[in-house]
Amino acid sequence: MTAGGFIDPLRIGPRTLAAGAPDGPLTGVTLVVKDIVDVAGITTGAGNPDWLATHEPATRHAAAVQLLLDAGATVIGKSHTDEFAWSLSGTNHHYGTPRNPAAPGRVPGGSSSGSASAVALGVAEIAIGTDTAGSIRVPASYCGLYGVRPSHGRVPVKGILPLAWSFDTCGVFAAGGELLQRAARVLLESESARATAGPAEPLRSLVLATDLVELADPSVAATVREGAARLADELGVPLTSATFGADRLAAWLHAFRARQMVEAWQANGPWITANRPRLGPGVAGRFAAAKATIPTAAVPATTAGIQVRRALENALPNHAALVLPSAATVAPPPDLDQPANEDLRARTIGLTCLAGLAGAPAVSLPFGNVDGLPVGICLLGRVGEDERLLAAAAAQRER
Repeated sequence: MTAGGFIDPLRIGPRTLAAGAPDGPLTGVTLVVKDIVDVAGITTGAGNPDWLATHEPATRHAAAVQLLLDAGATVIGKSHTDEFAWSLSGTNHHYGTPRNPAAPGRVPGGSSSGSASAVALGVAEIAIGTDTAGSIRVPASYCGLYGVRPSHGRVPVKGILPLAWSFDTCGVFAAGGELLQRAARVLLESESARATAGPAEPLRSLVLATDLVELADPSVAATVREGAARLADELGVPLTSATFGADRLAAWLHAFRARQMVEAWQANGPWITANRPRLGPGVAGRFAAAKATIPTAAVPATTAGIQVRRALENALPNHAALVLPSAATVAPPPDLDQPANEDLRARTIGLTCLAGLAGAPAVSLPFGNVDGLPVGICLLGRVGEDERLLAAAAAQRER
């Protein structure tokens, strides 16, 4: 279809772009890679035709891609992405919107839109995505998938176009919890990851964050409450409730956005200034705001990160995870008006920014629906406790 319409998820493929090792835990598993992540011999497009036209093919695989190849996965495509990974909708002004088979006629979520779409459509079994402000968790929720955002620094990001390096992470999507765990373990097995790994004991309790649930639409909030109770029952653990952020949620969101603005301009501003690329309206507006943001605006995010980590410590007993919505709404239509879109974006980033500020791991699980549209619940853990959350995803009864 033409730009602005619904499209297939891959910019390149499906065909073998890089074959995996013949004997590994992921041998035979097909993989697509978000188009801000390097695959050797392929020019990374970043969701923007001018970026694509002014760059050369990658000379080596991104570190995360190499880890999955070494484990046996075979790369069969590069997936569409929102421009410079700076959106939560999954729409791309230049190329179109990858289809969401779980919510036909609605967006797949971004910026890892093509990766989520590819797994939801069965084009690939797993997909690499990145998550700065929810770009794995939101598409996973909208498309009815499992997705993991690792603890900051546990998965190498070498070979990935940065958006905001203080928050950028690399994770994966899968249609099932066991495969998500298997693929994520590969990414978490790097030497640096093992050094920061938390204990592998299973979850012993879940804590529902009541104030965070209230950021979601009422129907989504009700589904998350019901899903949290069902998940606790399936895992055989107690479920309690707690207020997480009290009156600090707005300040945390503001601090996150300010640092994201500063770092996004530092990362991409010089190229944008030199090349004057065509940008979609939403992305152009965000980069204009980023250019106007003074560098010192990033400073409060340091204090905010400390506060969020302390809030996690206070809310969670040992071997526990916080439960919250993965996104504030179900997948919206692509023609949502600007006020509604900005409200959705603010409420969703109010949820997703917490993992970024804390550098904490988060896993999105498909757990229910509203009017036939998927709803994801998010498990947020302490820094380094990725394996514990992944074990819970693998233990959940798949739907």
